[in-house]
Amino acid sequence: MSDEELELLLARRRRELERMLRQRQEAEARRREEIQRESILRQILTSEARERLARIKLARPEFGTFIENQLISLALSGRLRGVIDDAQLKEILKQYLRQFSRESKIEIRRK
Repeated sequence: MSDEELELLLARRRRELERMLRQRQEAEARRREEIQRESILRQILTSEARERLARIKLARPEFGTFIENQLISLALSGRLRGVIDDAQLKEILKQYLRQFSRESKIEIRRK
């Protein structure tokens, strides 16, 4: 094996290791972000409200994530007063459901 071939193999292996390291770092960052999101939600929602939100995420993942993002945003901006219980979450869901369903309305037209 020539020096040139060895250099090419080493460069290829180095790129592969760098790519693997980047992927691992990105996965770790996503995991840390998810832990932080769960921590915030645990602080602002009662257990019943968290259970309801978890069920919503199972049924409608996009809507559940949207609601989580809204709640986290409200909490981080200081616009939430106290802990949100199940009844309050239902009211919030009603408000956002109207908005969300208007944004994601799908129309099927047949020819």
